[in-house]
Amino acid sequence: MEIFGVDIGGSGIKGAPVDLERGDLAQERYKVLTPHPATPEAVAKGVKEVIDSFDARPDRVGVTFPGVVTGYTTIKTAANVDKSWIDVDARALLGAELDGLPVTVLNDADAAGVAEMQFGAGRGRKGTVLLLTFGTGIGSALFSEGVLVPNTELGHLELDGHDAERRASTKAKEDHDMSWEHWAHRVQKYLAHVEMLFSPDLFVIGGGVSRKAQKFLPLIEGIKAEIVPAQLQNNAGIVGAAMAASRG
Repeated sequence: MEIFGVDIGGSGIKGAPVDLERGDLAQERYKVLTPHPATPEAVAKGVKEVIDSFDARPDRVGVTFPGVVTGYTTIKTAANVDKSWIDVDARALLGAELDGLPVTVLNDADAAGVAEMQFGAGRGRKGTVLLLTFGTGIGSALFSEGVLVPNTELGHLELDGHDAERRASTKAKEDHDMSWEHWAHRVQKYLAHVEMLFSPDLFVIGGGVSRKAQKFLPLIEGIKAEIVPAQLQNNAGIVGAAMAASRG
């Protein structure tokens, strides 16, 4: 069975067929820019473009979304895409755009977390594990004894009077031309706040910036929990989306 994963982000839509035995991409991923405004119809066309870039037609497609998703179908929040997504049946919308393909939709960080717990940095870890993805926003996936607590959206905790992701996301770093040291200090403050609330045993740091973990993780101090970069890096969402799709 051919299973595809597609990861919708605030800046890009990327996807690939996934080898679920290895927990890795079966082919090099394809990426398009997220349209602006990122309306449901425009984003659905972007998802179709990604899938159509591959020769094989998938049997099932898993799609991540940067917001709360209930029942693997309905969008409830839309912080970094157009607000018209709220209350949309994303499974029906995307299924229609993809000519009736079965589609499973889930929160983007939850997808990345599931993949990291199965194949990556969280594999075999018990206790409380918290994956945080740093990108256009900050996504979160919380696990207790290996079980996901879905849709935590901890990037919207308040930090210094603002949404945390407005202060400590990768986009915030780029928008304000922060040095790695300055940004790491903000990430440290955010991690300390989250640690106070959840007392995790392990932080897994994901998103595209995980490829550059050596530039900022050594600068973070005073956190009791172990902190490690995501092993699947920015492909984790694609893999996790395909894992969800494979379960129907």
